[in-house]
Amino acid sequence: MPHQHHKYKNSAAFYDVDGTLIRINIVHTFSYYAQRQPSLVESVKRTITTAASIPLFWAADKISRKWFNELFYQSYAGASEDRLVVLAEELFEDVIEPNIYPRARDLVEESRRAGVRQVLISGALDFTLKPLARYLGVDELIANQLEFDGGYATGKLRKPFVAGATKAEIMRQYARQHGLDLAESWAYSDSFSDYPMLAVVGHPTAVNPDLRLRSIARSYDWPVLDLS
Repeated sequence: MPHQHHKYKNSAAFYDVDGTLIRINIVHTFSYYAQRQPSLVESVKRTITTAASIPLFWAADKISRKWFNELFYQSYAGASEDRLVVLAEELFEDVIEPNIYPRARDLVEESRRAGVRQVLISGALDFTLKPLARYLGVDELIANQLEFDGGYATGKLRKPFVAGATKAEIMRQYARQHGLDLAESWAYSDSFSDYPMLAVVGHPTAVNPDLRLRSIARSYDWPVLDLS
């Protein structure tokens, strides 16, 4: 396990979330929201739309995570900001907390005790992950933010977009702002799409990796963790 011997005051541990710390992904999150809208008609409408769109979402995710995020979050257009935030707490209790990998909290806690800054970095929406960040005791959450107009989602994301291809640059900017040394920092992810964020730190770790990331980890002799 990392961080066993020293205090790392100028370092951070960056964690991808979906598939890394939890078993589920943002499609599950949207499905949960779709079934809990104020009116039954709207709920059914959103659920049907989600069910029909899931194959398209998965296809987009395989081609480009950034494209997937932009396409996927169009589905939130018209949603009430207040309602989304309230449902985020229920989402955590009903869906996210039961699907946190058993060893995920231990990993974060061990790193935190060593004095390492804890950062979640995810393409999910920020309000959906705030309860998880609080539960894990992390210092910072970097995630996508919906654009709202008059209290309702426009279906667009605020920049910068957080996705596999952009995470590395976001981490560089974050390190500069906080005086952190990425060469002495850690990154954790399950997906090959997050290779850039893993490659930008001195201590990359593949967690519950997909086949391509497992192959990369083997090639570079990166640690591989199973948090299940």
